[in-house]
Amino acid sequence: MIAFEAIRVLILFALAFVVALIATPFMVRVLKLLNVKKTNIRDEKSAPIFYQFHKKKADTPTMGGVIIWGTVIGLALLFWILQSVFNGFANYFNFVSRSETYLPLAALFFAAVVGLMDDIFGIMGRGPHGGGLSVPQKLGLYTLVSAVGAWWFYFRLSWDVLYIPFYGNISMGWYYIPFFMFILIATAFSTNETDGLDGLAGGTLFFAFGALAIISFATHRFDLAAMNAVILGALLAFLWFNIYPARFFMGDTGSMSLGITLGVMVMLTNTALFLPFFGSILIFESITVIIQMLSKKFRKKKVFLSTPIHHHFEALGWPESQITMRFWIITIVTTTLGLALFFLARFF
Repeated sequence: MIAFEAIRVLILFALAFVVALIATPFMVRVLKLLNVKKTNIRDEKSAPIFYQFHKKKADTPTMGGVIIWGTVIGLALLFWILQSVFNGFANYFNFVSRSETYLPLAALFFAAVVGLMDDIFGIMGRGPHGGGLSVPQKLGLYTLVSAVGAWWFYFRLSWDVLYIPFYGNISMGWYYIPFFMFILIATAFSTNETDGLDGLAGGTLFFAFGALAIISFATHRFDLAAMNAVILGALLAFLWFNIYPARFFMGDTGSMSLGITLGVMVMLTNTALFLPFFGSILIFESITVIIQMLSKKFRKKKVFLSTPIHHHFEALGWPESQITMRFWIITIVTTTLGLALFFLARFF
């Protein structure tokens, strides 16, 4: 049983990689044909450091995140339909499950559509500053999506349990609702902030979803592990073209959908308190943004040269690819530590 599930997960990972890798060149041509370019680069006056290092990227196609979530949703639909029509062997690869993947698949798709609309607004020059939705508007959407997810968990699934490592499960009661919403808003916001350098968000998310794939498999949530494997395969194909110099950007349709889905999966696996390990860079990026905003508001001075923190290191003279690689290394170390603590805690 376990061996067959492991083979299924590995095959789906490889299949998603191949599908996304083949589809990407066609997607890039479509994006260029439609002139879908990142035109909302901040100007020199409002963000001089950012403009200095990123002005050359102004014409790079965006919305590349479609490749990732499109592959996941596409394969989910394909195998679900094949299973419904043929059953038998087709059921082996079907990972659509009411108890495990309905909610993350729905969250992925809904957030992807909202992010896609935001990208389109940005391309068309609409929004408060001509760059799509403002931060408060995005936070409002994150709140809406997280509220729906919290309602589903608490009222439909009657789930209000939080796992505390080395202690056990505790019932949070209705406090589970704001906690759930906080996790989803935090992962979505942090992912959006991290998507600022070529390959940075994609790489850090790869290791985070990799950890969740391992945990899902270890806890016998095999359909969730399969979905994680498909995300990993699609992410790896995306990174093939997104590493420096990137041929396209993830866009909000990618960062918003993957951030929300990461939060949902963390809650499904009851590993919210391990998120600081799996998403260490994501959290670090958003914390620096918050610190900078508060310092400028109350102290009237900056703490960092520029935020998110990867732009600070750019200002210090670090090459973009070097920042990305070092942040990946940090993510690998913290994710490994988080997995070690997770499995160690299972013995106590």
